[in-house]
Amino acid sequence: MSVVESSFNVEDVFRFPQAPVREKDLKIEELLSKLRKLQQVKLVLEEEVKEALLLTSTLRDEDDALTTEVLKLQGILNEKEETRRSLQFKCEDLEQESQKQSELKQQKEELVQQYSCQIQETKLRHRKIRMKFENQLQQLIGQHKNLCAMFTPERLPTEVQSAEYTTEQLLKAEKQKVEQVANLQKELSNAQSTNMHLDAVTQIHGESFLHVSHT
Repeated sequence: MSVVESSFNVEDVFRFPQAPVREKDLKIEELLSKLRKLQQVKLVLEEEVKEALLLTSTLRDEDDALTTEVLKLQGILNEKEETRRSLQFKCEDLEQESQKQSELKQQKEELVQQYSCQIQETKLRHRKIRMKFENQLQQLIGQHKNLCAMFTPERLPTEVQSAEYTTEQLLKAEKQKVEQVANLQKELSNAQSTNMHLDAVTQIHGESFLHVSHT
C-alpha cells in the first residue's frame, strides 16, 4: 500500500500567523494554498481508503475460500474416520470369528485324536477277541475230535449243533466289533472333513479382510 507523504499538518490550517491586530484578514493566496494542501490530503486519504477496501475484499474472499477448503477437508476427514471405524469393527469381528474358528478347530482336533485312540483301542480289543476266538475254535476242534472218539455216533449231531451255535455266537460278536470300528472310522472321517471346512472358512475370512483393507 502506497502512502503519499506530506509535510502538511491539518493543524496548520487553524494556526494563524501572529500578526498585528490591525491585520485581521488573511491573504487570499495563503488560504488557497492551505485549501490545496487539504485537497491533496483528501485525495491521499481517499486513495488509502480505496486500497483498504480492496484489501478487505481480497482478504474476505481468501477467508471464504479457506473456509470452503476447511469444510471440504473436514468432510473428507469425517469420511475417512467413518471408514476407519467400519474397518476396525470388521477387523474385530474377523478376530472374534478367527478365535472362534481356532477354538472349534482345536476341539475338532482333540475329538479326532480321541476317535483315533478309540479306534486303536477297538482294533486292539478286536485283535484280542479274534485271537481268543481262534484259540476257542482250536479248543473246540480239539474237543470235537476227542468227543468223536469218546461219544457214540448218536450224540455226535447234538455236539456238532452245540459247537455250531457257539461258533455262530462268536462270529456275531466279531461282526459287532467290526461294525463298531467302521462307525468310529466314519465319525473320524466326518470330523476331519469338518476340520478342513473350518480351515477353508478361516482362509476365506482372511482374504475378505485383506480385500476390504486394500479397498
